Amino acid sequence: MFTGSDVIALRQKTGAGVLDCKKALTETGGDMEKAVDYLREKGMATAAKKASRIAAEGIVAAKVSGNTGVLVEVNCETDFVAKGEQYKEFVDSVADYVLSNDVKDIDALVAAKNDETIAITAKIGEKIAIRRFVKYTAENGVVESYIHMGGKVGVLVEIEGCTCEGTHELAHEVALQIAAAKPLYLNAAEVPAEVIEHEKEILKVQALNEGKPAAIVDRMVEGRVKKYYEEFCLLNQAFVKDPAMTIEKLVKSYSDKMGKTLSVKRFTRFEMGEGLEKKSNDFAAEVEAQMKK
Repeated sequence: MFTGSDVIALRQKTGAGVLDCKKALTETGGDMEKAVDYLREKGMATAAKKASRIAAEGIVAAKVSGNTGVLVEVNCETDFVAKGEQYKEFVDSVADYVLSNDVKDIDALVAAKNDETIAITAKIGEKIAIRRFVKYTAENGVVESYIHMGGKVGVLVEIEGCTCEGTHELAHEVALQIAAAKPLYLNAAEVPAEVIEHEKEILKVQALNEGKPAAIVDRMVEGRVKKYYEEFCLLNQAFVKDPAMTIEKLVKSYSDKMGKTLSVKRFTRFEMGEGLEKKSNDFAAEVEAQMKK
C-alpha cells in the first residue's frame, strides 16, 4: 500500500511525526495528497510552503546589470564541491550566460552549456546539473537580487515606478523580506481559487474537529483564510524589520516619501535543492524502525 519512502516524503512535506505519517497513509490508502489533508485536519501539519527539507547540494547565484537581473540554481552532489572555487566559477559563468543572452528555457540553457558542464563534471568528479533560472528586465524600475547563506537562498525582485536610489533601497528591503518570510504569491489576487477553496475545506474540518459550534465555523474559516494571506502573500506579510507594518504599507511609505507610485511587480525565491531528495541513511533507518512497530 505504501513504503518507508512514502512515510519519509510525507514527513518532509508536513513535519508530522513518523507514526502519525504512517497512520495517515494507512487511513488514506497510501494517497499522498489525501494523507497531507488528513494530517492537517487533525492539526498535525500546516499548509505546505515550498519544500522545507533541503536535500541536494549546490549554489543559487544572481547577477544584475543595469535594469536586468538573473537568478540561477546549479546542483552538485556534495557540499564540499559546492564550496570549491572551480564550481563557483562555473555557476558564475552560467549566470553570466543567461544575463548576456536571450535564453528561451532551461533546456536551451543546458544545451548551450553542455560542453562546459561535461568538462567541469570530468574535472571535479561529480555530477553537475543546471536546474533552473529566471531573468527579469525592468522597463521603468529596478531589479534587485539578494543571496543568503552563501548561496543556499536567492531572491530576485522587480520594483516598478522609478529608477532612483530610493527604489533600489526599497527593492533591497523587499528582497530581504522574501528571503526570510518565504511568500508564495505577490498578493491575495494571485492565489488560485482552487487553492483557497481547498484551504477552506481543510480549515472547516479543523474547526469542527476542535469542537467549535457549527454556527461560527464559517466566520472562523474566513478569519483563518485571512491569516493564510498574511502568511503566504508578500504584500500582506508583516515586515520582518517592523511587524507593525505590512509590505504593502512599506511600499506606500516609500511612494509617499519619493512622490512616485512604486509597486512590486514580481519576485522569485529559489531555495537550493527544494523539492529534490537526497538519500539519508540515518533518517531512512529511523523510518524503517518505526514502520515495523
